[in-house]
Amino acid sequence: MVSLTSEGFINTRDWHRAIVGGKGMILRRTSALEFLELFSGYMNGKEIDVYAKRRYEYENITYCIVDTFDGINYIDSGGVLCTTINQTINDMLADLDSIDEQPLVEALSKYYFTHDKSFTDLTILPENIECFSNLKDWAIEYYNEG
Repeated sequence: MVSLTSEGFINTRDWHRAIVGGKGMILRRTSALEFLELFSGYMNGKEIDVYAKRRYEYENITYCIVDTFDGINYIDSGGVLCTTINQTINDMLADLDSIDEQPLVEALSKYYFTHDKSFTDLTILPENIECFSNLKDWAIEYYNEG
């Protein structure tokens, strides 16, 4: 079964709240960036990416099954669990070869410009520093391109 898609919702936060709110799933990767309002999202989005302790009935949710949420940094926003900015960025940097880079670069750019043109408050794990260094200039120039 496919869950509701973002079509018909005013914003992606409402869509995510309707699908994962109160269900013991943590939004991650692009879905977390959308919920944190660091990425504007995809038109008529259908896919949601979560950490979960088990699979649910929805086929359009990509489940990263974990035994425990220990070690995952997340927030609870009115019953919607979502990885923190630092957790989300590090997760995506660690898996850069299998993600769409555009949401990550857009998010880094928004972060940079809403934090006085700085990445200082981001905590990038040592294993992700090189990847982050390769993307940060692109992120800084993101809104100047095109």
